[in-house]
Amino acid sequence: MSLPWHRVPRHDVEPRPVIGVLCCNERFDRPIQSVASRFIEPLHRLSDVTVLLVPAITDAVDIASVTARLDGLLLTGSRSHVAPARYGINSDACAERLDVQRDEVAMRLAARMIETARPVFGICRGLQELNVLFGGSLHLDLGEGRHHGVERDGAFEALFDHAHSVDLADGGVLAGLTGQRRLTVNSVHRQGIDRLGEGLAIEATDPEDGLIEAFHARPCGAEVLAVQWHPEWQADAPESARLFQRMGASLRREL
Repeated sequence: MSLPWHRVPRHDVEPRPVIGVLCCNERFDRPIQSVASRFIEPLHRLSDVTVLLVPAITDAVDIASVTARLDGLLLTGSRSHVAPARYGINSDACAERLDVQRDEVAMRLAARMIETARPVFGICRGLQELNVLFGGSLHLDLGEGRHHGVERDGAFEALFDHAHSVDLADGGVLAGLTGQRRLTVNSVHRQGIDRLGEGLAIEATDPEDGLIEAFHARPCGAEVLAVQWHPEWQADAPESARLFQRMGASLRREL
């Protein structure tokens, strides 16, 4: 039987690689899974990949099954912080901003993806999660000013107006990708890398305080690449667009 809306699939069209994008646990009158659409749009348009959202609910995610269905993974930014206990600090300094289920899914899924030679990328919180996964630690609170910008209850657009410079490492992936030695990036975070994780190569640092702003590694044959800033906010800027294009190339095993 042929259904009236059925179309014969085109066998000459290559399927797009599939990237998992990890959600966050939020509450708007009720618990929900959340990811900002701005992370998804450039992955579709610039990376040329298909996006599947992964819930940050530990009991709902079978890590082996999810990994088998993904070609890559993006750990997004979030309003939550990585739990200090994850990197050996006993503190309740950011207890109200934790998402422990996201921590668990992010760590376990990223580890399995890396072990099975699938690329993993991190943006903001994602960079911090990956640093902790590789044995690094975080600053609990970098304070106001050049890193955070404005408080969360300010105008949403104003969050991404706060910017500073980063120096790119000689011979690094980002320097080669952009053809530049220094970029101006937005800055929307209260935590940051303290001790760098084992095997991670620094890609960018803040020229004023030395904070690590990006890193890269290829521990099992596929790349791990993470940045502290938010390239998805102005995804069509040349440096951001090239980063998303690289994500797609990495998923297609072109690198």
